[in-house]
Amino acid sequence: MFGLRLTRTKNDVAHQIVKGLAENRIDLVFDVGANVGQFARSLRQAGFSGRIVCFEPLPEAHRTLQHAFKRDDKTIVHKRIALGDRRDSLQINVSENSVSSSLLTLLPSHSDAAPDSVYVDTVETDVQPLDDVFGEYASAENRVFLKIDTQGYEWNVLDGARQCLRQIDGLLLEMSMVPLYEGQRLWKEILDRLERDGFVLWQVHPGFSDPAGGRMLQFDGVFYRDGLRDVVSTVHPPAARHSR
Repeated sequence: MFGLRLTRTKNDVAHQIVKGLAENRIDLVFDVGANVGQFARSLRQAGFSGRIVCFEPLPEAHRTLQHAFKRDDKTIVHKRIALGDRRDSLQINVSENSVSSSLLTLLPSHSDAAPDSVYVDTVETDVQPLDDVFGEYASAENRVFLKIDTQGYEWNVLDGARQCLRQIDGLLLEMSMVPLYEGQRLWKEILDRLERDGFVLWQVHPGFSDPAGGRMLQFDGVFYRDGLRDVVSTVHPPAARHSR
């Protein structure tokens, strides 16, 4: 058993993601940027029964998250922090709609397409690298999936996961096609980085679009480790290779 229970035959996004988790034997999910638990709840409803560890820096969303999963002993809500590339204490910008809140500055390309994304407040949050907390929840036996939805801060989260990324088997990242936050990295840079780290693009799910022109601004990319690498290393182990 790998912590998965496919309940119904459906083809919505959550069920597609859970099918990928099952195919890749994932039993532990890190939900970074959990907000009030939308992603974790969708996995549960689609049949994932493994452990989920949630990270959320906004105080109100964090309290809601704790309440939402208080009866689910396989969903763990970490203390209120943001994940990034170093230990720090930073001001996070709180958007009117909560889900667009970010450690980065919002650009007009975002607020013009979604007026309720404008910032209405700031709140201080501790920041830690995922490398610092990964070992609290994951062991070498786990098959780990990392979801990052941090509104332009995904690259920084990856920078803080350089060590534990070696133990991560799959990822889901929100990826922007145009700059929506000041200083963010766009989809092609993230794709190239993950491919260099041995991941392949597994699924693409449409996300946020400009309602006026219809242009897609963000999408979710799901990645898993390239299985071909395992096959090649099994058929041609390093010791059997001949140097020229």
